[in-house]
Amino acid sequence: MGRKVRSTQRQQLRKEVAKGGKRKRSLFTLFLLLLVWSLILGWGLAQARDVSSQSSVKSEQRSSLKVETLVDSNNLTAFQSDISQAPTNNGQATTDPVSGRLQLGQQLYLDNCATCHLALPPGVLPSETWQNLLQETQQHYGTKLPRIITPTLLLMWDYLRTYSRPQLEKEAVPYRVTESRYLKALHPRVNLPQPTTLSSCLTCHPGAEKYNFRSLTAEWENSP
Repeated sequence: MGRKVRSTQRQQLRKEVAKGGKRKRSLFTLFLLLLVWSLILGWGLAQARDVSSQSSVKSEQRSSLKVETLVDSNNLTAFQSDISQAPTNNGQATTDPVSGRLQLGQQLYLDNCATCHLALPPGVLPSETWQNLLQETQQHYGTKLPRIITPTLLLMWDYLRTYSRPQLEKEAVPYRVTESRYLKALHPRVNLPQPTTLSSCLTCHPGAEKYNFRSLTAEWENSP
């Protein structure tokens, strides 16, 4: 009789121990699940903050580069006249009359653009084209360029938008000079080659590589 009692007690003890082990494993599993969930939640929040921060930066850049004036076809003639009457800057012929506060922006534009290809005068393309080119450096005509830091970006934009004109509403943004009506407006008597490329400018403007578009070949120097 005593043996049966002790055997029963041992069996009950084993059951209690087994139950305790299961509880501990359940608690440990629950702890692991909570830890993994917390890590995933933290990672998700960090990603969300990064996306929000990037969106905020892009929004601020677009606000800074917002085109503030409108133009229609009626002022193309006035625009052409302004450019043709541009004075010299520091004793050298230039395309645009650059005021003191914009000269740094012009120099930064040349430093960033003229080192790889011919730098175009801002007036050849609409303001929207320059705005997009400054912001989309990762897709620059098939080339991935380094991002332009904000101070440089704003100085360049201030110069480019001052000496360019916005396009008409609903007008497609041109990314090639051959597509720009402003190029045609600035060359009313010139039979432009098709397609017009950057190298085409050198045909009539021998000083274009030095950002001197007021110099002309003999054929056009004294033309009416």
